[in-house]
Amino acid sequence: MSEEPRFDTVARAATTPDLPQPYTELGMKDDEYARVREILGRRPTSAELAIYSVMWSEHCSYKSSKVHLRQFGEKAPETDVLLVGMGENAGVVDVGDGYAVTFKIESHNHPSYVEPHQGAATGVGGIVRDILTMGARPVAVMDALRFGPVDAPDTRRVLPGVVSGISFYGNCLGLPNIGGEIGFDAGYSGNPLVNALCVGVLKHEDIKLAQAPGPGNHVVLFGATTGPDGIGGASVLASASFDDESQAKRPSVQVGDPFMEKLLIECSLELFARDLVVGIQDLGAAGVSCATTELAAGGTGGMRVDLDRVPLRDPRLTPEEILMSESQERMMAIVEPAKLDEFLAVCAKWDILASVIGEVTDVTPEEAERGGRLVMTWRGETVVDMPPRTAADEGPVYQRPVARPDDQDALLADDPAALPRPDTDDRLREQVLRVLAAPGICDPNWVTSQYDRYVLGNTVLAVPHDSGMIRITDNSDRGVALATDGNGRYTRLDPYTGTQLAYAEAYRNVAATGARPIAVTNCLNFGSPEDPAVMWQFAESTRGLADACLALGTPVTGGNVSFYNQTGSTAINPTPVIGVLGVIDDVNKRLTSAFSNDADGAAIFLLGETRPELGGSAWADVVHGHLGGRPPRIDLDAEAALARVLVDGAGAGVLASAHDLSDGGLAVALAESCLRGGIGCAVDLGEDPFTALFSESAARAVVSVRPENEAAFTELCAEHGVPVARIGSVGGTALAMAHRGGRISIELTELRATYESTLPAVFGGE
Repeated sequence: MSEEPRFDTVARAATTPDLPQPYTELGMKDDEYARVREILGRRPTSAELAIYSVMWSEHCSYKSSKVHLRQFGEKAPETDVLLVGMGENAGVVDVGDGYAVTFKIESHNHPSYVEPHQGAATGVGGIVRDILTMGARPVAVMDALRFGPVDAPDTRRVLPGVVSGISFYGNCLGLPNIGGEIGFDAGYSGNPLVNALCVGVLKHEDIKLAQAPGPGNHVVLFGATTGPDGIGGASVLASASFDDESQAKRPSVQVGDPFMEKLLIECSLELFARDLVVGIQDLGAAGVSCATTELAAGGTGGMRVDLDRVPLRDPRLTPEEILMSESQERMMAIVEPAKLDEFLAVCAKWDILASVIGEVTDVTPEEAERGGRLVMTWRGETVVDMPPRTAADEGPVYQRPVARPDDQDALLADDPAALPRPDTDDRLREQVLRVLAAPGICDPNWVTSQYDRYVLGNTVLAVPHDSGMIRITDNSDRGVALATDGNGRYTRLDPYTGTQLAYAEAYRNVAATGARPIAVTNCLNFGSPEDPAVMWQFAESTRGLADACLALGTPVTGGNVSFYNQTGSTAINPTPVIGVLGVIDDVNKRLTSAFSNDADGAAIFLLGETRPELGGSAWADVVHGHLGGRPPRIDLDAEAALARVLVDGAGAGVLASAHDLSDGGLAVALAESCLRGGIGCAVDLGEDPFTALFSESAARAVVSVRPENEAAFTELCAEHGVPVARIGSVGGTALAMAHRGGRISIELTELRATYESTLPAVFGGE
């Protein structure tokens, strides 16, 4: 009589229906576990439980957000640029000349709190592989970061580690970091946001998909070996809120190796070029569990895998640990038998370990009806026998309770119009400098100088300008521009309008560099979906983004939802980060945000309408620590008209510079344009200098225009119905601001010292 295996098998599961299983510890609810038993007709094995727990986690299944995310498809605008939409690893859009661009933003928030360097580094690695799996060469990265107060001990621990992780991984890969944003607020204490974006370039015909067609095709795992790092990361970290014991979750943070990833990128691109794969998936969240179930679900629905063939870094790993491991730098490919030898030879050339771990199988009509059949063995025993589509595509879908927060009316009623305003020019001057020095507005160079912005040679614009811009190829003048934006204060006041304002700012930033906005990605960072107030914020936010994208004709190509961003019961301000991609036909006609020395004497124009809108403003936050009132109103038609003026003005060569107005209003925009160009300006603020300087009305930009182009420019504004006012001219060594009854002047030396000193004073540096 043979000895019974010491690990859980399908045969054992069938005969031990009442064996207790740790499903609650893995994040599963009672009814979810009951549904797994119903699907299988028995209790799951430990390995099957591992698969369902990670695939049905909030991070992987979108079970609380799916009902709201559907409207991105239901309200999708008509467009001829979208080649691959939501549902794949990343969206793909046509950018002309037979080229396409794929881009996506994702979160690595919780791992970056637990272990900042590795959490952020592997966030970059994961999003780069998402882009790679679409068949594209990754060409640039960006990041959107949020931290607690700049001088808080927790921020001093987390921020340097996050920045070092991003710079280490991206710089080692040789990818330019072309932009992003950084913000600070007490609400992010203990729960930083680390959102990473990657963009890649490919030809239309080179698009790859996550699918496993062709019974008899091989399942090949290639890249790094599988170890214990990151086990349960998706469910343990990304689908749970933080508490005082979160440091104990350190083993759930993955460990990255950018040098291995660089080899993996080059190896994969050669495999694609030689047409050696029919399906591809990276191993990110949920590792082998995700790759096998999603590939099988996207193909015939059948797959057989031998877990003994998975190369291990630690031979003690159990089947469920192999399945849940989130070890980095791994990919899974579906390869035809006739091409296997060549596939393996390419991997060997790049010193990439590759192992055939299984094959695609056909399924019977009955098995197809149940969602296919995924079988896994370990040491000669079957440990998984399940329908893969039930894990990959048919997870729980919740219509969570939604309730407007109890304090929402009081928050809106707390109008910042009642706050004391500066009553002398000296006080007004002092507040301009305070806002300019504020963390999140001040010079981010302490952070961005650690990133290589120009490696590969195709970077056209990067930080600190309004959007990053790259050429799509070495020998083309066609380019793409990218910007990310988000404002948790606005979204806390009004999640619908606040999300549209974040979208509009990113849209405007792209247009301000001369690129035409065409597509959107998003990373939606919110608190617990089990809190009805948070779900109200989320529902309003997604509705706002879907409506705005429909109005301006930019489809949502994909993105990420990050829930449980809270410490204990205190949620972060809702922070949807919106990424917008635009296309420019000729990067030589790009615009920067800098007033140019060679444009001395150029006229400065303010585009758009300025109203006394201070709800959620930087002034209210920095000067008074206040959050209340209503955010600026949104006018999407005005945003579209402004964008047309900026894009057409850049293309026609009538603009010398352009800079959008957002955080800090005109005060910050003028200061930045002066400092970036190393030249001053003189402007007239009119009768109400306070509102002129600090209002954050949307759909506005400040531009400079050489004298010979003024007539053409004002005609362009009239053609598109954009309000325009000539407010001054470029020149001098100061930011000089006159108004009815007074004058303020700040020398550029003082302006620069104020702007550049904040972060180095806290974190050290030059």
